[in-house]
Amino acid sequence: MENFKSSGIVTKQAHVRIPKGLYEEEHGRQGFFGRVAHLYHVHPPVGWTHIEGELRPRCLPPLFDETHLKKNNMMPLLSNDDLRLSAGILSDHFKNFFRNADSDELFFVHRGRGRFETVYGYLDFTEGDYVCLPRGTTYKIFIHATASILKIESSSEFREPDRGLLGPNALYDQTAITVPEAAMGSEQNLEQYTVDIMRSGKITSVTYPFNPLDAKGWKGSLYPYKLSIYDFCPVMSHRYHVPPSAHTTFVAHNFVVCSFVARPLEDSKEEVLKVPFYHANIDFDEVLFYHRGNFFSRDNIEAGGVTLHPQGIHHGPHPKAYKRAQDKTHTDEYAVMVDARRPLQPSTYFCEREVQDYWKSWK
Repeated sequence: MENFKSSGIVTKQAHVRIPKGLYEEEHGRQGFFGRVAHLYHVHPPVGWTHIEGELRPRCLPPLFDETHLKKNNMMPLLSNDDLRLSAGILSDHFKNFFRNADSDELFFVHRGRGRFETVYGYLDFTEGDYVCLPRGTTYKIFIHATASILKIESSSEFREPDRGLLGPNALYDQTAITVPEAAMGSEQNLEQYTVDIMRSGKITSVTYPFNPLDAKGWKGSLYPYKLSIYDFCPVMSHRYHVPPSAHTTFVAHNFVVCSFVARPLEDSKEEVLKVPFYHANIDFDEVLFYHRGNFFSRDNIEAGGVTLHPQGIHHGPHPKAYKRAQDKTHTDEYAVMVDARRPLQPSTYFCEREVQDYWKSWK
């Protein structure tokens, strides 16, 4: 059992009945999964007047602006040795088939409709869908309506979270997962079919006289699948503000993907903190992609925007969020969060497009 101690002015329960005039900070390890302490400050930990250096909160304006994001080209945003995050606008069908021999792939559909034709069969996609493709899956994307896509490439497999005391039907039921029915590729009258294979960051093109999606059946525990963010069932309590780790949707080596969805807020009568608590998330970099709704804990964030809060420097709700939260009974926001253990390096595209004064938004 952990050896909890306390000193000075504290609360009986974290995030509940915070002493008047003080600001609670959660100093936690392993992205809310590990040991934790709570400190009660006289001033907000984000009450800075100046930041010099790279360790600052960072923000991208809405990604899917066609004047900045080229169509049919995934632009890298952030990466480390465990993952790469990119975004793109897809308006045309893939010219060739594709197989990623470097990474497992997780696509989040911000807008649009289409179909993944894979060697396992078809997966139709629409707004709000996560589409997970295991490394080595041969596939081709067909676009039915211009699609805005967030893509996460992982050096390890995407797994489901451990539900523990919540039981197997919590977060999302297994029947919410869609898997492809065996089917051969729809294109059967071409003279040749080319598969572009990514390995060590380089492309090898292999050409066949037949459609490589030619499997008439499959079985096993490894396969592509999709899950809608709108089918995610959030964990919540009217008496306690649960940490972001409770919304974990996918687990990979050294990072997790979480889904924030519409949910009831905590009960004001219980004097519960309704907005995210101040924290430095000391072991993880935190990335948020804002998909849809009213992001009430942030000022001037629009759908399609991205924020990066590096490990080691505090972040939390903007000042106006405290006042707005008091009268709210629910949140209607939808967002995708990536928590990465190793520091994420912004791409050139990210650095050129970021909102330079985002760190001032807490003033």
